Amino acid sequence: MPTDQNEHQVIGPEDQLPASPAHQHKGVRAIVWIVLLLIFGAGFFWVLRHHDDTTKAAKSPKGGGGVATVTTTTAQKGDIGVYLDSIGTVTPVYTASITSQVNGIVTAVHYTEGQIVRKGDALIDIDARPYQATLLQAQGTLERDENILGQAKMDLERYKEAWNRNAIPKQTLDDQEKIVLQNQGTVKIDQGTVQFDQIQVEWCRIIAPITGRVGLRLVDPGNVVQSSGTLTLAVITQLQPITVIFTIPEDNLGPVQERIHKGARLAVDAYDRAAQKKVATGMLLTLDNQIDTTTGTVKARGSFENKDLTLFPNEFVNVRLLVDTLHGATLIPASAIQHNGQTAFVYVLQDNTAHMRVVKSGVTDSGLTQVMGINPGDVLANSSFDKLQDNAKVVVAGAPPPGRSSSGNNPSGNTAGSSAP
Repeated sequence: MPTDQNEHQVIGPEDQLPASPAHQHKGVRAIVWIVLLLIFGAGFFWVLRHHDDTTKAAKSPKGGGGVATVTTTTAQKGDIGVYLDSIGTVTPVYTASITSQVNGIVTAVHYTEGQIVRKGDALIDIDARPYQATLLQAQGTLERDENILGQAKMDLERYKEAWNRNAIPKQTLDDQEKIVLQNQGTVKIDQGTVQFDQIQVEWCRIIAPITGRVGLRLVDPGNVVQSSGTLTLAVITQLQPITVIFTIPEDNLGPVQERIHKGARLAVDAYDRAAQKKVATGMLLTLDNQIDTTTGTVKARGSFENKDLTLFPNEFVNVRLLVDTLHGATLIPASAIQHNGQTAFVYVLQDNTAHMRVVKSGVTDSGLTQVMGINPGDVLANSSFDKLQDNAKVVVAGAPPPGRSSSGNNPSGNTAGSSAP
């Protein structure tokens, strides 16, 4: 039947041939994905391999063969000081702020700004003529009353002779004795007035009460000064000797007091603001009589001769107090000590091998540290700590490599058959 023939044409083998290219396309796609996955896997493996090689190279010591090149230092036996560090302020022993004790006009200023004056040197003159006139009047009054007293004493002697002859009554003699006593009191009053006026005249010439440096000039000739005023005429600060006031923690007060009670003179070093340059050296003078409860410290005063005037009043300085000196201690550079948490250790070198040794650190001064746990003469590593570990092989910088003679370049170390070219 025609209809059956058409149906056979639709489902016949001839009609299935156009589907074959699609199956081929799917196969090619699968192959491409497999190839891409292989390439990605190979790349990922190469990256991991390269990362491992880089990490191993970074962790391995330079110089090849797991050998680290180090610099060395040797433990020494010596003395080291036990210091207390603090901050202090330069404070003069004496500071004199001079004011006028009399009223008057300044007639002369004898000092220059910044001058070093001696005790008793003239500084300022105030017009003394009014006080000299008052002194002259007081002296005249004293002279008059002294003569009156003398006359009363002569009369008393006459009355005594008359009384002995019963020529006058006893009352007259007694009255004359009291008159003499009254005149003596008047003379004493006059003497006090004269002395007061003399002091007023002396105050008109102001002199230096201490030896020191004068500050800037504060008055000029012609200025009027008052005894009741607050005008400062000059300021003098003593520079030689001078002191430094600093603080000591109360926890360290015991060792300091123990040394003081034994009669020791504790040295005090003053450094500049950067604590790099030593400015002066002095001695501990005294401690304060109480602890400051707000800071837990006690004030101390150190005395300095200050011959070269390097310490300036109110200057800030760093202070180091020498409390004690340890003798025969084992000393190594602080840079040779490493820390692992609370544990301090060093690397002791023996037969080109680093051995880790736990130590106990003590006093540190000028880059040296007192340690316990090693002996004087031990050779220590002082560099390349990031490449060292216990029992690691090392090469000392500047020394010939292991197995190489210092007299030749024969790698085998046998120098018997070597010869110069």
